[in-house]
Amino acid sequence: MKILLTGATGFLGSRLLRELLAAGHRVVCAGRRPPSIDDARCGWLKLDFASTPAPVWRAHLQDIDAVVNLVGIFKESAGASFDALHVQGPRALFEACASAGVKRVVQVSALGANSRAETPYHLSKYEADRHLLSLPLDAGVAQPSLVFGPDGASAQRFLMLAALPVLPLPAGGRQRIQPIHVDDAAEALREMIEAPAGRLRGRRLALVGPEPLTLRDYLLALRSGMGLPAPVLKLSAPEPLMRLLAWLGDHQRNAMLDRASWSMLERGNTTDAAPLAAVLARQPRPVEEFIAPEQREAVRTLALLGWLLPLARLSLAVVWIATAVVSLFGFPVEQSYELLGRAGVPADLRPAALWGAALLDLALGLLTLFSFRQRRWLWLAQGALMLFYSAVIALKLPEFWLHPYGPMLKNLPMLALLAILWRLEPRPRA
Repeated sequence: MKILLTGATGFLGSRLLRELLAAGHRVVCAGRRPPSIDDARCGWLKLDFASTPAPVWRAHLQDIDAVVNLVGIFKESAGASFDALHVQGPRALFEACASAGVKRVVQVSALGANSRAETPYHLSKYEADRHLLSLPLDAGVAQPSLVFGPDGASAQRFLMLAALPVLPLPAGGRQRIQPIHVDDAAEALREMIEAPAGRLRGRRLALVGPEPLTLRDYLLALRSGMGLPAPVLKLSAPEPLMRLLAWLGDHQRNAMLDRASWSMLERGNTTDAAPLAAVLARQPRPVEEFIAPEQREAVRTLALLGWLLPLARLSLAVVWIATAVVSLFGFPVEQSYELLGRAGVPADLRPAALWGAALLDLALGLLTLFSFRQRRWLWLAQGALMLFYSAVIALKLPEFWLHPYGPMLKNLPMLALLAILWRLEPRPRA
């Protein structure tokens, strides 16, 4: 089959792409970026999903046997709205499929996208699903629950929570979920695409794990799968606190939790797994098998870094901010001026030098607390400033090398930590 696939560069989409190619299909990936795969049977159609009208889609569907839509966002941002990506974009594509006579269409929606949905995310997905199933197409809708894969963004957050020394349980961790492994989800989607004519028409298939479990049990199972010992302490966060954190998350770009996700988690996300088992001709794998033995060490390391790196950044921020406060309000000003004088700063410039250095330290500390795209330069700036301070002190105040509290030697672990942060900082996508 020749298949047009949207969302091929996403977490589930990239897995499905490999699944389809391994099954011998030809795939055309439609999107703004090409997939990172080198295969002669994989092509790329450069289109903006949100703004491509139906006539343009139809021109590219003449020799296509099946269309799969995996485009989706979990949170709106500037230039990426639920209406554009979940409703208007799919409508244009599906109507083009109907007029072009495409034999098979699969829409990847979300579990919980139904007539009882409450969040804009679920409601927008449901609107696209309803429109697709109203068209004269051999079409079906896949509704995945939480999808687990070690490289998935949501899975990494759950792994990080599971790896904490104290296990946090939002409102006791009683919420019911039914996560599915990404490879099982990709296999099920391939089976839907390859299903005999008429078998898929009008069908909704839930992509879920074999049985529901609570969030608490899910985190404990992930912890066990990573080979970590049982937590010494489980800490339940009260529901009012979770609602406050969710409200704060609405105002942060990469927040782990916002009001919509908290509402969906509280509502629950479970259903019968028997239809999926029939499609796969086996039970989907349980959570206990999500992490393969050969992946355990790598997954555990990444999960631990998920909370150790923020802890390292917080400690750096405290050092910079505390240094600024002590310089301005704690250490005697006359002694500061005396040290600046010995370092070669003229008397009339010493107040400006003291305040300038302190405010620079404060700025670096505050910036360390925030996440932004070009943060790698921040670690370089901090390292360069520390090397500059160290060079000045080594030349002008060499006695600090022999100070019993080791103020100069303590720069070495801080520089090493900055090097680690610089190396592990994700590079922003072009």
